[in-house]
Amino acid sequence: MLKRTLKKAFKDSLPILAGYLALGIGFGVLLHTKGYSFLWALLMSCTIYAGAGQYAAVDLLSSGASLVTTAVMTVIINARHFFYGFSLLERYRGTGKAKPYLIFGLTDETYSLVCTAKIEQGIDEKKYYFFLTLLDQLYWITGCTLGALLGTFIEFDSTGIDFAMTALFVVIFIEQWLSVKSHLPALLGAGTTLVCLFVFGSEYFIIPSMAFIAIELVIFRKRLENTDEKNNFASGEEDTNG
Repeated sequence: MLKRTLKKAFKDSLPILAGYLALGIGFGVLLHTKGYSFLWALLMSCTIYAGAGQYAAVDLLSSGASLVTTAVMTVIINARHFFYGFSLLERYRGTGKAKPYLIFGLTDETYSLVCTAKIEQGIDEKKYYFFLTLLDQLYWITGCTLGALLGTFIEFDSTGIDFAMTALFVVIFIEQWLSVKSHLPALLGAGTTLVCLFVFGSEYFIIPSMAFIAIELVIFRKRLENTDEKNNFASGEEDTNG
C-alpha cells in the first residue's frame, strides 16, 4: 500500500514538478543577480518555501528592508493560506505527527492537488497527502538551487522573471475552472477580489478580499457541498454505465 500511495502521489504531482522546476530556476537566477549564492536559495526554499514570498524576499533583502517591514509584507503576501487552510481541517484530521509539516508545506499548488485528489481503494489517504507535500517541496528546492547554480555560470537577463508567479496563478485558475462543473467559488473569488481592489486599492486589497471570500464560502458551503455530491454521484453513474 505504501509503494502504491507514493506512486500515485508522484504521478499526481508531475504537473507541479514541471512548474516548480521552471519557477524555482527563475527564483534562483533572480536571487543570484542580487549577489546571493546558491546556499541562500537552498536555505530559503527549505525554510520559507513560499513562491511569492521568496520572490518578494529577493527585493526585501537587496533593499535592506527592516524586520518589521519584512514581517508585514510576509503576512500580507501569504494571508490567503490562513483562509483556505480552513477547508483542509477535515482532510488533515488524524494525520498525527505529519500534520505540522502538512501545514508548513501547504502551497497553492499542493492545495489544488489535495482538493481535487481522487483517493482510490488501496491508497493510504493520510500518507498520500504527506508524500504529495514532500515531493512538491523537493521539486521546489531542486529548482531554486539549480537556478542559483546556473546563474553562477551563465549570464541571464532576469527582466520579467518575477512575473512567473502571476502566470502560474492564472494557469491554476484556468485548470480548476476546466476541471470542475461548479464555477461558483471561482466567480465569488474573482468578483470579490475585483471589488476589493477597486475599494481598497492595490496595496491593501489582499487581506480584505481573502476575508470576504472566506465568509462567502461559509455562507454558500451547503450549496457547494450539495453540488459536489451531485457531481460525484453523476460521475459514479457514468463509470458504472461505462
